[in-house]
Amino acid sequence: MTIAHIIILLATGIGVGFASSFLGVGGSFIMTPVQYGVFTAMGIPTDMAIKLAFGTNLLVILPTAASGAWRHHKKGAVWWRAAIIMGSCGLAGAFGGATLATHLPGAALKIAFGAVILAAGVRMLITTPVKIEEQPKDNPWLWAAWAIPVGIVSGLIGIGGGMLMVPVMVLALKFKMHNAVATSLAFIMITSVGGIIGYIVNGLGVPNLPPYSIGYVNLLSWFLLAVTSVGMAQVGAITAHRFPAKQLRYVFVGVMFYMGLTMLGVFA
Repeated sequence: MTIAHIIILLATGIGVGFASSFLGVGGSFIMTPVQYGVFTAMGIPTDMAIKLAFGTNLLVILPTAASGAWRHHKKGAVWWRAAIIMGSCGLAGAFGGATLATHLPGAALKIAFGAVILAAGVRMLITTPVKIEEQPKDNPWLWAAWAIPVGIVSGLIGIGGGMLMVPVMVLALKFKMHNAVATSLAFIMITSVGGIIGYIVNGLGVPNLPPYSIGYVNLLSWFLLAVTSVGMAQVGAITAHRFPAKQLRYVFVGVMFYMGLTMLGVFA
């Protein structure tokens, strides 16, 4: 890994930390394209590079989401009962998704990653925003029904699940946008654990992994991303509570579109 790669990852961590708490996502839609580019530039095969990016993403997401969730909790915005129930269901799904991903071709995973982000962005953009007077759905069975498939997708394409869970919370579960962002961070903090375990366990013994790797998790890349992202998560959370919900929604969609198209090769 060159000095340029190190600087790129440190700078990416700053963006990820801010975006994670500002948008209620794990930041994988930013980290995956960057890490994939760094790993392939190091000469790592594309199939291995995308899986390393996914597994490492989830380990970065854990402390970053925890940092942001704590700040949102201080603002009273996290609905912990919903987060714990959904997160526990999502954790099991994420382990299964990660296990499946390690047996699929890297090219297919890369396309799936871009397609999922774009689909979530389109859905968020074209759907009428929730009216502020609507009450959120208080139904644990409904929460679990949404959390399990989101968890599977999270593990499958190495995302925390926020880019899927925020639209679900806003559109299906009727959370207000700021509460969806806050509760989503607590959800992905829990769900990411299942994906991390899946990528580590299924990557053990794989030959020719880069140095400092435990399965499909690269500790050097993780450190460079996490060391800057955790602190910036606090800044993102504070900013989110000062930003109007409508504008927050458009920022969320815009970033999703750009990163989804990037992974599909549109800007190559």
